[in-house]
Amino acid sequence: MFFKHWNIVDCVKIVDFPKGLSVNLSLGFNFRLEGKHIARHFIQQRALSGADAINALRPFYFAVHPDFFGQYPREREVNENSLKRLNGYLENLQKPGAQSVQPTKLTFYVRETKESSDMQQDLLPSGFRSVSFTLHTKDVLSTVMDVLKSCSLPVEHMKGLKASTKTAKTSPGAGMPFYRPIKWDKTYYSFTGFRDPEQEIQQAKRVEPTLSLWLRNNEPEATKKHSISLPRRDELKRLKKELCQKFDLADIRWQRSWGVTHRCCQLQSLSRLSQQNPEALINLQGHTIVFTDQSGMNASGHVMLGTMDVHHQWTKLFERLPSYRSLQQQTEWLKERISLLLGGAQVIHVERLGPVQPIAEHYSTLNTFHKTLMPRCLRLHPRSLQGLTITLDNNRYTPSLHEMGHFIIPTRCDPPKLQAFLQSHAHEARQRMHRTNQLQAEEEAAVKACLQSLSLRSLSKEPSVTSSQMILCCKRLLEQRSPLMQGLHICISHFYSVMQDGDLCIPWDWKKKMESDVF
Repeated sequence: MFFKHWNIVDCVKIVDFPKGLSVNLSLGFNFRLEGKHIARHFIQQRALSGADAINALRPFYFAVHPDFFGQYPREREVNENSLKRLNGYLENLQKPGAQSVQPTKLTFYVRETKESSDMQQDLLPSGFRSVSFTLHTKDVLSTVMDVLKSCSLPVEHMKGLKASTKTAKTSPGAGMPFYRPIKWDKTYYSFTGFRDPEQEIQQAKRVEPTLSLWLRNNEPEATKKHSISLPRRDELKRLKKELCQKFDLADIRWQRSWGVTHRCCQLQSLSRLSQQNPEALINLQGHTIVFTDQSGMNASGHVMLGTMDVHHQWTKLFERLPSYRSLQQQTEWLKERISLLLGGAQVIHVERLGPVQPIAEHYSTLNTFHKTLMPRCLRLHPRSLQGLTITLDNNRYTPSLHEMGHFIIPTRCDPPKLQAFLQSHAHEARQRMHRTNQLQAEEEAAVKACLQSLSLRSLSKEPSVTSSQMILCCKRLLEQRSPLMQGLHICISHFYSVMQDGDLCIPWDWKKKMESDVF
């Protein structure tokens, strides 16, 4: 979080200008002379304190916090990335002596709340509103107001803060520090060599990096980092293959996008445990291991190893695996019973990079839903909804149809209304599923073409990037055919970044090179 303890009073140092330099004194400051000395410090008050900002942004956090997007990994990932960028923007604003903050573009998926109930017409098929805006603000108060207004959230609670801020600004004689924006004459920047923040903001608005220019500036760093990571990458492959073969594991995965070094450490830890206590890992046979934030078994039946847990906790988990498998069998039985009641529709659980749902919680959700359906027998033909899928959501109150074609059903719902919704949207659900399958096949073909034509080591995407966006991005990469991408690991995202192991993140909607960009 950006909300650290900070002093609301900053001192701004005024430099001594050399003799003969023309300085425009109409800068909004009154210079007070005491003998031959110039007062060197002026007091600047922040427009909003950290504690006030926390309270002011509560409606916003309640509407976009990733923890509320458990079954929507794409939306969760977008919100996580945007929150990080917003926090970074706010941190830069509160730094003492900060002169400029680069404009920042943010995108959030806003969930339905009481405050935003009047925005129902803007909801996406997933049940959320997509909001994009760019921050150009220069203080915390303006930033908070801009965020709330952009997300159509109430700002009435800000009136008191704005009034107190205005009072503080207009009454410096009462012994309180006053606030005035610092606006230096252009000759100050020419003489000192400091950057003009207003000029930088204007340039940032006009100029966005093109892919060719960004690659030219960052490819050497990515290549260097990739070369350094090669021994770790080889070690990671060796350890994974060795553990899978030794204990007959189906696969080893990671919930988060940890770096190569982090993943190696996790496999080395598991390897040491297998050498110290090989009997403990016998129960892992046939399972998929997922390194994540907690230990247990997830809704898909995969064994979760918490990265913060010690060997003793992992060993206890392995001993309990037979009981976990029994619970998994009971969940499968419940899914079959629910499918019979819902005309053949299958209950699925989408995890990917979203928060993990433990098997016990998944069983409880299924059991609650099954008990809701049982008293009211639905009049559905046994195979009328066969081939369709549904997910259960404890935080939803009305059913909806996801853009990918699966139904999103509240755990506690009215069976007759549910039946009517399923029947009236079944045809559209099949069409969306067919379109999703087509897009996935087209995406796989586009990725394969890029790997071959551009000589990439790997090409992946973040969960927040849709198949349509990935396809468009791949087609444009094939058209540009940048030689600087050869031999690199590329991840399609929403922003530019060089990762610690040399992987390059590029936005799916990158700008094409201009005539002035020449390799």
